[in-house]
Amino acid sequence: MSFKIIYSPKGRAMEYADLALNIYSFCNFSCTYCFVPNVLHKDRHEFNTVMKVRDNLLQKVEHDCQFGLFEGRRVLFCFTCDPYNDLDLELQLTRKVMETFNRHGVNWIVLTKGGMRAARDFDLYKSGDSFGSTLTFTSTDDSRKWEPNAAVPMNRIAALNYAHQQSIKTWVSMEPVLDPEQTLELIELTHEFVDLYKVGKLNSDNCRGSEYYEELKQIEKSIDWKGFGERAEALLQGLGKEYYVKEDLRRLMKG
Repeated sequence: MSFKIIYSPKGRAMEYADLALNIYSFCNFSCTYCFVPNVLHKDRHEFNTVMKVRDNLLQKVEHDCQFGLFEGRRVLFCFTCDPYNDLDLELQLTRKVMETFNRHGVNWIVLTKGGMRAARDFDLYKSGDSFGSTLTFTSTDDSRKWEPNAAVPMNRIAALNYAHQQSIKTWVSMEPVLDPEQTLELIELTHEFVDLYKVGKLNSDNCRGSEYYEELKQIEKSIDWKGFGERAEALLQGLGKEYYVKEDLRRLMKG
């Protein structure tokens, strides 16, 4: 038996979850470093602007849930889109999928840059579910440059804090890293209400086709990844936080 729409990620994506669901076929947050257009062989402008829902999404989710193959496994929203993009404000498909999962006892992991938009659905979280956000900058100006339509950093941090107040498990993806000092500051700002950190690096090869590709290549070359990884790990250990260093960064730390 194979799932119709839930799938098992491959390669580096497995460092985030062993199952995933992509609700939409676009993302209007327009992050300049986004890897998805390259992976899906899509025009970057079209991916950022043409709003699309996966065909027969809810019927396929219902089909996949019928088989009861989720014990001990969680489904990530989402790898190749954001579950709280602008279209979801209208359609609320993320909420509808969560409601389906709850009927079948399926657990999920959310990863979003939508900030407080996601709080709409916090009432649906149950034991075993978790809410996460990608944190890249403390600076609103930097965020507006590199991820122009995503929620600003403090809005994302507020969503994590609010989720924690609702007794929801929280986590943060720190990837890509474009400014190590801001990344370390984000750990300091959020450690009291974030349960798990996943720390990575910038992989500029993923950004081919971006108008900032050449700048991203130079940023990646300029960063002391070994030094950053060691500082991040020491900080997280000192704060007593659970963390995971992604393999790309871990390999450079060993070098």
